[in-house]
Amino acid sequence: MSVKPDQLLEYLETLGIRTTTINHVALHTVAESQALRVELPGAHIKNLFVKDKKSRLFVISSLQDTSLDLKQMHHAIGGQGRVSFADSEVLAQVWGVTPGSVTPFGAINDVQGRVTQVLDEELMDYDIINCHPLTNTRTTSIARTDLLAFLKATRHEPLIARLPRQN
Repeated sequence: MSVKPDQLLEYLETLGIRTTTINHVALHTVAESQALRVELPGAHIKNLFVKDKKSRLFVISSLQDTSLDLKQMHHAIGGQGRVSFADSEVLAQVWGVTPGSVTPFGAINDVQGRVTQVLDEELMDYDIINCHPLTNTRTTSIARTDLLAFLKATRHEPLIARLPRQN
């Protein structure tokens, strides 16, 4: 059974992590989330749930405006062959979210450690990172160091890498 957004926020509090969360209409695309840039300072991210040829799972997080080159992604993340999007059933089962709500916070649901969380190194330039807290009707601002602490606490030590860009 998946953790609910309020349970996630309570868990963050038990870790001593302070966050700020706002409610909003459901956001399904990067374009829909543009308005939040004004309300929330920091990095606004996009997240991709992908698998490689061996069905290893990855959540790739980058700045929302970054054009990633998925054809070359496997080189940067240690994947076996090119990556492709994993299906929504696997997303719900393993990461506990639906399409449009992919987030690093899904690590709380991956108790078997099946997913590798990948953070684009450009995100590490920001003190604050904005993520959906398991639902696309909220956005949570979290300090970069606290996001890393959360991922460690859920046994998802992130891979921080320079991800390939499209030309």
